[in-house]
Formats: sequence, C-alpha cells, structure tokens
Amino acid sequence: MKISKAAAASGISERMIRHYEQIGLVARAARRSSGYRDYGDNDLHILRFIGRARDLGFSVPEIGKLLELWHDRSRASADVKELALARAAELKRKERSLHEMRCALEALAQGCHGDDRPDCPILGGLEGTPQASCDERAVMTARPLWRGDAIAASSSALKAAGRDNRRTIPYSDDDDR
Repeated sequence: MKISKAAAASGISERMIRHYEQIGLVARAARRSSGYRDYGDNDLHILRFIGRARDLGFSVPEIGKLLELWHDRSRASADVKELALARAAELKRKERSLHEMRCALEALAQGCHGDDRPDCPILGGLEGTPQASCDERAVMTARPLWRGDAIAASSSALKAAGRDNRRTIPYSDDDDR
C-alpha cells in the first residue's frame, strides 16, 4: 500500500513515516516500479507500535530501544519494565510541574480584578512579584469556611503569605447545623 494509506491505517502522518525511515527507526519501505513506497502488513504493525509508544510519551531513542526489545525474543521483560517505569516517573515529574504552573496561573488570575484599572497582578507576577504557592493557596481556600477554626486557619495562612484577609465571612451559630 502507498504511504498515504499506511499513514491513514497507522495514525502516523506521511511526514513522520518518512522521518522515521530517514533516521532508521523503521526500515525503508520497498519501492514499486512506479517509485512509490510500498508498505505491507508488517510495516503497519511496526508503525502502529511506534504510534502507541509515542502516545505514551516515549522519545524516539526510547522507541528504538523498545523496538529492539520487541524483536528480541530472548529479551528480559525487566528491561521493558525498566523503560516503562522510567517513562512513568518522567511523566509524574511533568505532571507536578504542570500542576504548579496551573496553580500559579490560577493564583495570578484570581488576584486580578479584570476591570479598567491599570494595575495588573498578573503582569506583576510575571515580573517577579512573590505569589502564594499551590499549597499556600490550598490552605487559604480551605473549606469549610463556615467553621470558626477554618476561618482562623485561613486568616493565619493569609497573614503568613503576607496577605490581608479582606473578605468577610459571615458566621453564625446556625452555620454549625
């Protein structure tokens, strides 16, 4: 089958298939007399393997190692597991980093009035003005806020983070029910 059909069947673009051939990740496809690449079922199987590995976040060198292990029937499964666990650890590190970035952006946006005023805490945060971390924000917004001890804890956390508790939270004995 032509590269366009192989791309559609494998979920990998024609450009990436050519790239994988060029860097030696996959063998160069046989050529028809017309000069078109000719992909068979085995080629599709390998391309799908590569696609699934890419979807799981493996790098090209890691995929190369996985392909070697896949083709080596005398491999130790421990080698494959080691690659998978290393990738999972890297994804966990990235997940934490993305979480921190999201929290920082949410904290910046939460501090912005979003009105016609020229002062902008988002730009101040990008400039380097200290902001509360995700953990500090979690303490500051801890629920339930109707309980006196949670309010005191939130006030303490706000003061520790160098912020005033400017909002007022009504509290009455009825809130304990």
